Amino acid sequence: MENVLLAIIALCAGILGSLVGLGGGVILIPATLYFGVTLGLFPDITPQRVVGLSVVMMIFTGLSSTISYMKSKQVDFFSGWIFFIGSAPGAILGAWLNKGLNIDSFNLYFGILLIVLSALLFVRDRLKPIHWFLEHGMKRSFTDRQGQTFEYGYPIWFAVCFTFFVGMLSGLFGIGGGSLIVPAMVLLFRFPPHVAVATSMFLVFLTSIINSMSHIYLGNVPWHYTVPVIVGAYMGAKLGAALNKRMKSKTVVLVLQIVMVLIGIRSIIEGLV
Repeated sequence: MENVLLAIIALCAGILGSLVGLGGGVILIPATLYFGVTLGLFPDITPQRVVGLSVVMMIFTGLSSTISYMKSKQVDFFSGWIFFIGSAPGAILGAWLNKGLNIDSFNLYFGILLIVLSALLFVRDRLKPIHWFLEHGMKRSFTDRQGQTFEYGYPIWFAVCFTFFVGMLSGLFGIGGGSLIVPAMVLLFRFPPHVAVATSMFLVFLTSIINSMSHIYLGNVPWHYTVPVIVGAYMGAKLGAALNKRMKSKTVVLVLQIVMVLIGIRSIIEGLV
């Protein structure tokens, strides 16, 4: 029963994580903590162990999604490797910082983080486009299936510094970094949303390998839960990537907004109560 429940949670996490570029941690972590701690179905689950489980899952979510997005040529591999230079050491630091969080603190800070990120996306269309990063950085371009060309870009030094911070939060909360990097790619670097999601999943894959090694070293991975989570997440990631290709960019961003607000509010309530 425990394995079936975890597989279902991971399937949902994989679908939504791949669809909007989150990696799935924002679904797996609060759901597993709710069923495990609140309902007592997984008595050996702690914030540290659920983060360890999440980062192992995201290796396979990221791999499955990246393979799917490669076929439609949505992944900006060059940018992904640039972002990885900063995120890898940040993930190691975040995994070490995770040791000091208890369940209430984890829920509270996790919820605040998601609310802040979702607020940025809610006001996105009302904000004036930020061209500074494009004008003062390396320029990239992408042409979609309709023949429309998008130009985006970023200073490499800023991207590396920012992704170090993203990697640290990824190691700390097990969220894969997608919930931070996708809004930044869309709002600051002017990435087309579909390219941002696909490139984010490639970064999630790379960062999760480093992240997992850190949490394995710290003894945070509950190995007896990994098989159902990996199977469910891998299948869900394929479904999410397929849905992403059929949805409009605005719809993808709207899904991201709604999910982050709902989970953020619930996590804050859990942390306070």
